[in-house]
Amino acid sequence: MRSPIFMTSKLVKLLLPSLAAFLLTSCENEKETIEVESPQSYLRPLQPGKFITYKLDSTVFLQAGRVEETHSYQEKHIVDAVITDNLGRTSYKIYRYLRDAANMPWRPAGTYVMTPLTNTVEVIEDNMRVVVLAGPVREGQSWRGNQYLASEPYSYLYNFSNDNNMGDWNFTIESLGQTETINDKKINDVLTVRRVEDELTNVPIRDKSAFASKTVSVDKFAKGIGLVYQQHILWEYQPSTGPSSTAYYVGFGVTRSLLEHN
Repeated sequence: MRSPIFMTSKLVKLLLPSLAAFLLTSCENEKETIEVESPQSYLRPLQPGKFITYKLDSTVFLQAGRVEETHSYQEKHIVDAVITDNLGRTSYKIYRYLRDAANMPWRPAGTYVMTPLTNTVEVIEDNMRVVVLAGPVREGQSWRGNQYLASEPYSYLYNFSNDNNMGDWNFTIESLGQTETINDKKINDVLTVRRVEDELTNVPIRDKSAFASKTVSVDKFAKGIGLVYQQHILWEYQPSTGPSSTAYYVGFGVTRSLLEHN
């Protein structure tokens, strides 16, 4: 009679091929389960002539920062041409146009470059290079989207502290697969990227004698369409320091919301 140890050893040898096959199948199934989408699936087709139009609300502070106003426009982004950027990568030049109302003529309002890569999407505008999307596309995914920005990138325009350490902002995919209603249009498969956790100090302002600050930055992309909503707000409130000084705001706010696209 063969010993139990011999029988067990023989059984293990017989089971090893089956076990290996089972593990291989399990790994393949698991791989199929965790496959995710490319960031490029959340862009509109990047072909010359493709456009997207937004309602644009711009918050500005006038009269040395004492008066807050919101100016509303329509804004159109049109893909102009395929180009090669200064790193030799295939990119797309996009023109931006503004008009005050639907019956007004469009006027040029600048350009930017979009570079879709295998696992990221970059936008370069006014010499600011931002990684607006990064894979794998899944909830909780984060990346340093402002890593290429200079220290205090808005310092040439605004004397505030909101842009301190912008390079350290952790862009995070907050949600995906959502349905949003934007300008009375239902939009499916929306992905939300929060560029930075909301930073609010004394907001809303209840104590006019105290410093206040607001930093909010969020993008929403829809599958096959691209950016459908954006809010980028950075401002400070400096209180009066005495009889000869006046309280003032410094900064800006921009909100874009989809109107139409082709």
